[in-house]
Amino acid sequence: MKKKTAREIADAIRTRVTGGEAQPGETLATIADLAAEYGVARETVRSAVAQLESEGLVRPVLRRGIVVQERVPRRRIRRGQLVTRNPHYGYVFPATHDRMEPWQTHGSPYRSMEPAPALVADTFGVESGAEVLRRRRVTSPEGEPPFQIVDTWLSPAAVADAPRIAEPSTGPGGYIDRLEEAGHGPITWQETTRVRMPTTEEARLLNTTTTLPVFEITMVGRSGRTDDALEVTVKVIPGDRVELVADLVRHESAAWPVEPVEAA
Repeated sequence: MKKKTAREIADAIRTRVTGGEAQPGETLATIADLAAEYGVARETVRSAVAQLESEGLVRPVLRRGIVVQERVPRRRIRRGQLVTRNPHYGYVFPATHDRMEPWQTHGSPYRSMEPAPALVADTFGVESGAEVLRRRRVTSPEGEPPFQIVDTWLSPAAVADAPRIAEPSTGPGGYIDRLEEAGHGPITWQETTRVRMPTTEEARLLNTTTTLPVFEITMVGRSGRTDDALEVTVKVIPGDRVELVADLVRHESAAWPVEPVEAA
């Protein structure tokens, strides 16, 4: 009997998952068990599982086996440029979700001194690996698995000028109001979006795999007084949970109806 290929094994497992035979959160088996079930080498099964990981269907969990991923609705993100202010809780930035929808925090938000990654160190002008204040939270729509990790890194100068931003509660308006009250207003922001692979820790916090790319949305806030970077906020979102949407606008040169071009 001809042995199954990695693609055939992936197709068989995919059918079990998408057909509902294997439910989200269910452990299918270990690599060894699947290799025995299909009568193939473990490397063949690993290759099949890697393909399914990249599709966001399964993820390997240490000491458990291959676990079926929860199927999360893909969300359309409309990224604007307008920063507004709510009188009750401060600045409102271009959203990654519908703000009318109830959201939840997974675990407790926390703050800690952490080694600055290269991007943060370069932005703040500190040595790579220098300890910088990080405020972290993991959030999602209510009833759904983690949707995004939000890390806000605050420069040593920002903490020195506005010590309250290092406390558990930063007060009405949050850390941005405290920074502007300390003489840094009006803060301006620039946002960058890129796609990359997640770290092992990010994959664990988001209940995803290290083979599935993530969106990284980075916002840098600069002092209105010195133009120095005060904050770097990084949102990390699994790539299978979002799609970016933009409305295209016609320039006056693209007006319709088209003006006829006179012959030379």
